[in-house]
Amino acid sequence: MFGFTASAAEQISGDQPCPCTQALTVIFGALVSVVLFWANRRFGIFYRLLHKVETQSPCHGGEIVAKVLHAHGVRFVFTLVGGHISPILVASEKLGIRVVDTRQEATAVFAADAVARLSGTVGVAAVTAGPGLTNTVTAIKNAQMAESPVLLIGGAAATLLQGRGALQDIDQMSLFKPICKFCASIRTIREIVPVLKRAIAEAQSGTPGPVFIEFPIDILYPYHVVHKELAPKGTPKGIMGKIINCYLQSHLNNLFAGAWESRDLSPLPVTIPQATSEQIQQCVELLSRAKKPVFLLGSQVTLPPTPVENLRKVLEALGIPCFLGGMARGMLGRDSHLHIRQNRKDALKEADLVIMAGTVCDFRLSYGRVLNRKSKIIAVNRDRSQLLKNSDMFWKPTVAIQGDAASFIVKLSEGLKGFSCPSEWTESLKTGDINKEKTNQKKADEKTELHLNPLKVLHLVEEAMAEDSIIVADGGDFVGSAAYILRPRGPLRWLDPGAFGTLGVGGGFALGAKLCRPDSEVWIIFGDGSLGYSIVEFDTYTRHKTPVIALVGNDACWSQIAREQVPMLGSNVACGLAFNDYHVVAEGFGGKGFIVTRQEDDRIADIIKQAQESCTKGKATLVNVLIGKTNFRDGSISV
Repeated sequence: MFGFTASAAEQISGDQPCPCTQALTVIFGALVSVVLFWANRRFGIFYRLLHKVETQSPCHGGEIVAKVLHAHGVRFVFTLVGGHISPILVASEKLGIRVVDTRQEATAVFAADAVARLSGTVGVAAVTAGPGLTNTVTAIKNAQMAESPVLLIGGAAATLLQGRGALQDIDQMSLFKPICKFCASIRTIREIVPVLKRAIAEAQSGTPGPVFIEFPIDILYPYHVVHKELAPKGTPKGIMGKIINCYLQSHLNNLFAGAWESRDLSPLPVTIPQATSEQIQQCVELLSRAKKPVFLLGSQVTLPPTPVENLRKVLEALGIPCFLGGMARGMLGRDSHLHIRQNRKDALKEADLVIMAGTVCDFRLSYGRVLNRKSKIIAVNRDRSQLLKNSDMFWKPTVAIQGDAASFIVKLSEGLKGFSCPSEWTESLKTGDINKEKTNQKKADEKTELHLNPLKVLHLVEEAMAEDSIIVADGGDFVGSAAYILRPRGPLRWLDPGAFGTLGVGGGFALGAKLCRPDSEVWIIFGDGSLGYSIVEFDTYTRHKTPVIALVGNDACWSQIAREQVPMLGSNVACGLAFNDYHVVAEGFGGKGFIVTRQEDDRIADIIKQAQESCTKGKATLVNVLIGKTNFRDGSISV
């Protein structure tokens, strides 16, 4: 089970020393006392003298892990099963934590990421050692850049066999230290509670992000199982055999010493940076004098401790026009007069005060070049490096605050009693919004050379979506168009990968969203390229009874790349796909599939309705829409 192909003693000792080398044996014997002294210090022999080792207890480390998760309010553990982590999964299920197994480890992390975003707590994924963990690296990096508090639990080779060629044994810590806020490898069972509690607190403190805990397999199984694997076969021979036997027993006792003692499982406090009263007052004065202020709201405004509905009320009371990005999409509902969706670049040129709340001056704001140098700029971010990104090149903050963005806005509002943003400013931006959307609507009415106009399809989906819908965005060109047309109905109803631009998030995000909001319609907007990463998860949706609706814009191409590659470089190499029957694949995994071609042009709305009804009846549903090309996104960047 633990990867032993011979006894532990044999693996550690290798060949027995030659009897003829008496001199070497004498020298070795002289070193035994030194080794034992080191073992006392390293393996806690003195600790064990004070703490009983329960050799007959059926308890195991996996139960302790599950108890900590349960005490922290964890409702779901996403996984792809492996023997290294089986005790955690079994124990979690017994405590009422729902274990949801996916078909790919990255999907498990994406699902945990979605739970973290929608629930305001830590999301948990548990995967096996080696390739199980390496398969999660992209998803964990995505969580880091999206600032999602995800706990990744990973299996590992037995403590004594690490570095000795055990099954799936690699240096896992080196992989995750650069992309996680906190990493630890559990070395004894008594460490599980304090280390796990700290990891969960670290994930949610400051700038949220992923954490990683490595659990060697001998930490998770009962004493009698681990003893059977460690014990030497037969009677130890000679002084070397006896020393190794003593060493193994000492190591085993240290693993289990104090293992089942009662410990406090309650969560540690989460630390969140806050703006000072002086900073708040400075910003109140700046805003009270502004005539053309705007908010740029990023994902951080959706983080605890401020409930999103409370923040929404504050924003509506302030009356300042808002541009929303990331998880902040939907913050003001579907049709708020304060939500400006178009012409952001022009608005920022005119604004005399820009409040960047959780927004970063990266590629999404042309590294700060879209900001008017004459504008006053208030920047608020939990992460100092993100707060000041590119401020040495293209922009300078008037006030820079390392603190929680949502709490800052609430306090700002409290200091602005009686403030009223000039209505003419908001109305002028909204007029530009309306005119741009009329132009977009005309684009939707154009005929494409082949198949359906993707903009028309998206407008019909927008009209059909239920008020409680959650939208998951996973793709390039088609999803880029959808971002202009589909309107989240409320806060925390839009999920996209974030700044990393990761393809393949759709399957996991939708799974996590449906589990968090089982009564909501969950839509995945896929490009046909990105669908390839997670179409297999229709099997997961079927098995776990999590019906979602996938809308696939199928243009048989990686269009976001081809849109630039072909005119610039004169070749479509590696960009071509095929108009595949993805709806048939979904049905093969137990879902329901629909195909929409030009022949169904006048039936699109009806097919969308049928897909919604199928989902209501419990079937995960895929709508395969064959689409043509438009020039709607010409000039958009793909690199």
